[in-house]
Amino acid sequence: MVRPWKFTLREEKLSDRPSHALVGVVSMPARAISPARAIGRQLLLALLALLAVVFVVYLERDGYRDVNGDGVSLLDCFYYATVTLSTTGYGDITPATETARLVNIVVITPLRVLFLILLIGTTLEVLTERSRQAFRIQNWRRRVRDHVVVIGFGTKGRSAVNALLGEGDTDPSQVVVVDSDRGALDVASARGLITVHGSATRSDVLRVAGVQRARAVIVAPNRDDTAVLVTLSAREINPKARILVSVREMQNVHLLKQSGADQVVVSSETAGRLLGIATRTPRVVDMVEDLLTPEAGLAIAERAVDPSEEGGSPRHLPDIVLGLVRDGTLYRVDAPEADSLEPGDRLLYVRKVSAGEETVS
Repeated sequence: MVRPWKFTLREEKLSDRPSHALVGVVSMPARAISPARAIGRQLLLALLALLAVVFVVYLERDGYRDVNGDGVSLLDCFYYATVTLSTTGYGDITPATETARLVNIVVITPLRVLFLILLIGTTLEVLTERSRQAFRIQNWRRRVRDHVVVIGFGTKGRSAVNALLGEGDTDPSQVVVVDSDRGALDVASARGLITVHGSATRSDVLRVAGVQRARAVIVAPNRDDTAVLVTLSAREINPKARILVSVREMQNVHLLKQSGADQVVVSSETAGRLLGIATRTPRVVDMVEDLLTPEAGLAIAERAVDPSEEGGSPRHLPDIVLGLVRDGTLYRVDAPEADSLEPGDRLLYVRKVSAGEETVS
């Protein structure tokens, strides 16, 4: 009896692919360069290649024969280099005088190169750009450490990135955005962020984004069940990363906590409270918005306790102190534990930020 063959299909993981196979999945922010500078760089490279050929030919000029039989001069070397690099070669009609050869060098060859650029320039540019992207992706995957991964670049994800970059201590190249929407990724890439195209519910996509070496993961999808699944996967990949999650419904907070989230923000509950407060005291909402916006006005900041402040009360400091953090626990300023400042405490306080000034922790 002949048994039928059994085939086992194994889906290839993104994290197992080489860097060149991730072009189009991982996008590095484009480096801005003016057209004039780009053209100038290409012309410089072409000139260096031409001079190199001239140098080699001139050193071996005794090995070359001119149809005129008067030896090979330096101008002949330039002529030979130009017709060789342009793939022209020799025909039945060849310039015999130095003037004609000079015209070939100065006029005809540049026109010939321009024709070649128009003919195959687009294809070469695409191939060059893919090679450059593959090299940059390979270099980034090898070096990326202690970065922040943002899952979802919708309204919440963009606001999180704005706040993150507004603090001034995070470079855009240290933020990786994961989303399945190409349009959202284009917006992120335009801001200098590294992007990964794919569903964050897949662990291999998270690995390509470097979650295993990230210092923080911000989970801001549009669905709470997606947030739970992403949090579980991220915590399994990186047990030490700080995972911050946004959800819509309060009843899902405990699921996120059990899944490994360090902090959960309920977007709908928070927005609802602010709307309710605005009906009675709208200026309170304005003040909360001001505190949450680090660009100007007032901002909530964090700093270490100065040695000269140890033993004193935070209520007697010139800063408006809201609370303190001791051994990872937050205490309000009116709590008994906050009566006396201890070494290692960190203060949460309100500071004034002028336009263009960065909020410093």
